Amino acid sequence: MDKEFLSFLLERFKIEREKFDRSGVYAYTQRLLAYNSNKIEGSTLTEEQTASLFDNGILPRSDDYYRAKDVEEMNGHFLMFNKMLDTLDERLSQDLIKQFHYELKSGVFEDRANGYAIGDYKRRPNMIGMYQTVRPENVKDEMNHLMDWYLGQTIDLFVLADFHAQYESIHPFQDGNGRTGRLILFRECLKNGIVPIVIEDVNRSEYLDALKEYREEKSLDKLAGLFEKEQQFYWEKCRYFM
Repeated sequence: MDKEFLSFLLERFKIEREKFDRSGVYAYTQRLLAYNSNKIEGSTLTEEQTASLFDNGILPRSDDYYRAKDVEEMNGHFLMFNKMLDTLDERLSQDLIKQFHYELKSGVFEDRANGYAIGDYKRRPNMIGMYQTVRPENVKDEMNHLMDWYLGQTIDLFVLADFHAQYESIHPFQDGNGRTGRLILFRECLKNGIVPIVIEDVNRSEYLDALKEYREEKSLDKLAGLFEKEQQFYWEKCRYFM
């Protein structure tokens, strides 16, 4: 089932993107991943607004105000997903990860105004809640270690959980770590014949608890269990298009 499903996804992504088809699994996945990944980070845009932005480049008329950063990051996520598809033949690298970050963040005025590094590693210390992350001067070495380890592995769901937890703990960018990390997760599933994972915002607490368990106990049980559940969710949603 996995090989057939992955072959279907890759073929449809390519065809539907080239034809600007907004009615199939490519557009559905773009909207699903962008909405949930941004929502986890606090985006105020709804699923309907996300769909309208992707399908038509406009937002529905509303009495509510739109936060410019949310719109800019949503558009950036669409571009980041396309960059991911364009580079699927490449081996995962730090340069490629930085390219993903650039696509996500290059159009975000607030980040540029704040002097954030765009498409490059952070220059200021940052935190995950009350947890310290790797200091800027140590990020390159920690990412070198992570990539050396990962590229020597036989990729399966547990290895992907390990990579994702380590990546988020390093927190290499000033902002956008979760979104780049979840895109890498989706990409590496596609590339390695594994049913992709889309972390739903409704499971945000479970996801954050799983990352916390890794930071405090080095346990991946919760994260791997969540990944299996999210694989099933995505597969069941995509079956409609098959």
